[in-house]
Amino acid sequence: MSVRLQRWLVVGAMFFAAFVLLGLNVTRQPLSLDVEVAGAMHSAYTQPIGRVAQAGSDVLGPVLPYILGMVLLALALRRREHTGLCVRLAVVLVLCRLTSLAFKPVFLRERPRDYPDLSYPSGHVTSVASTGFVLLLLCAWLWPRLVRRVAAAVAVAVVLAAACRVVLGVHWVTDTIGAVLAVVGVGLLSACALRLLPPGDGRSLDG
Repeated sequence: MSVRLQRWLVVGAMFFAAFVLLGLNVTRQPLSLDVEVAGAMHSAYTQPIGRVAQAGSDVLGPVLPYILGMVLLALALRRREHTGLCVRLAVVLVLCRLTSLAFKPVFLRERPRDYPDLSYPSGHVTSVASTGFVLLLLCAWLWPRLVRRVAAAVAVAVVLAAACRVVLGVHWVTDTIGAVLAVVGVGLLSACALRLLPPGDGRSLDG
């Protein structure tokens, strides 16, 4: 095992451990940050900003992994030499997305207001972060020159998704932070296991 791979495995394990530790901490009681933000956003979902946030949640949410999945399928069918890559990326996408579904029953955290389903981690933010993580891997392999621009776009999308859920009062701030920690942790660990970490020299598979 290369030193580079070991380093990424350690980083992935640290992110996942941070996700678990945060979840165990906030399940007992919300952090002061959670309480203060939730108080400031009280009833905001009934205001015009709430309608904007709902529209944002409709776009930046569970639909995104499905869209990326269709993109990966189309790429695999069009460029057969990339089929293996697309299949492995799809596995990472599924594993990252499942972090919300798998761990909400573990932490059993209640929402800031009455709302169906559990709270930690945020499913919407998990969806956006999962899509962004796999999209970054795809670009790193095929279009490395786009990585920085895509990374910036992903960061903005994740922040917007998190803000929308908090404004709607259906998630604590730490739910959204935990979602990012979980996706990065599981994403890095699964990417290492599937040998998806791209070459570190800026080469692409098309090059």
